[in-house]
Order: sequence, then C-alpha cells, then structure tokens
Amino acid sequence: METKEAVMTTQEVANRFNELAKEGRWNEIQDELFADDAVSIEPANSSGLKSVEGLEAIRQKGKEFGESVEEMHGGFSHDPQVAGNYFAVAMGMDVTLKGLGRMNMEEIALYEVRDGKIVKEQFFY
Repeated sequence: METKEAVMTTQEVANRFNELAKEGRWNEIQDELFADDAVSIEPANSSGLKSVEGLEAIRQKGKEFGESVEEMHGGFSHDPQVAGNYFAVAMGMDVTLKGLGRMNMEEIALYEVRDGKIVKEQFFY
C-alpha cells in the first residue's frame, strides 16, 4: 500500500507562515513553504527591488535587501487573511537603509498557494 504525504491547505500554509514571520524566520519560510519555481513580484514603481522567478532568485533578492539594511529598528507582520488559494499579510518595518536613512516601510503581501506550497508572492506598497 502506497502512503501519500499530506499536502497542507492554504490555511495551514498561512498559519505556518505567520508562526515563522512573527519570529523573523524569513529564510525558513522560503525553505519550508515556497515551491522551487515560485515567483516574486514587486510593484512597477519599485525602486531597487525587481521581480524574479525561481526560489534561488527569491533567496538572492532577500540577501541583497538584507545587505542594504544598516540597522533594523523593528517590524511587524499581522495575522494572514485567507481566501481560496490566497492569503494576504500586512507587514512592515522601521529600518535604516544604507545611503537612504531611516524609514518606515509598510506593505500588503499577497501569496498564492498550490499543492501546499507558495507559488507566487506579490507586494503592494
């Protein structure tokens, strides 16, 4: 008899995302919850960050952002709102970026889930 690994529902993915986000464990979110072929979409008016395809490119984008941070003063990630195969999270940070100074950044992040993995993240700010 073949056993099938259980696939997480969108609500379960959102709950796990929330648990890790509240602890600032962003790398673990990517390692555990993202599909290898996931895409990350930034707004058209974004300065600096670009949309990318594939988990490795998403990791690299995160690394580059992290390297631009001079000091992190605080942040937040609210509980996710789930609808169908999507969940949305309001999040933000109080950060000093190299060469840009201190700023408060707030955004809505929309995540699409398929087969128990995040396949798309899209940011609105």
